[in-house]
Amino acid sequence: MEVNSTEVRNERLKNVSLGTRIIAFLWDYVIILGYLLLLFVLSFFARPLLIPLFTANSLSAEITGFLLITLPVYLYFSISEGGKFHATWGKRKMGILVMGVHGRSIGLKRSLFRSALKFAPWELSHFTIWHIVLPSNYPDYLINILLITVYGLVFINLLSPLMNKNKQTVYDTIAGTVVKYKN
Repeated sequence: MEVNSTEVRNERLKNVSLGTRIIAFLWDYVIILGYLLLLFVLSFFARPLLIPLFTANSLSAEITGFLLITLPVYLYFSISEGGKFHATWGKRKMGILVMGVHGRSIGLKRSLFRSALKFAPWELSHFTIWHIVLPSNYPDYLINILLITVYGLVFINLLSPLMNKNKQTVYDTIAGTVVKYKN
């Protein structure tokens, strides 16, 4: 069902619980896992090209991982939530959508910003893991601080919808967005 953003008003729609958002994300993870499985299969054919990119140094591994994994997932969420359905496949399956705090479509620009905030802990964890797995010049205490930061951000994002009336995550608050039920 397409949502006409000029007719949707925030006050008519019910806030979405954290549990529903998590279930929607798990549905989206089915798509992500399918994509990762496809990458895994394709990696057997591209192995000679990929091994040097992932083993040369942590920066090369991070950039390659970002381009192959994070960027496509980021674009999936951004384009889906900023497009005509205002939702990813998982959100549509759960009957929820992403909108601006005043009930209007967020558009692609704000959706890109929201998704960047949403996936920042995910990408920071990838960055940190590459610096654990491959030798780097970063001291151990910095790697530990980054890991603590990742867990802290995830915890805050999971806890924040329970702390405000609009059930917004920190990234929703910063981006000026909310997640609501369609009806």
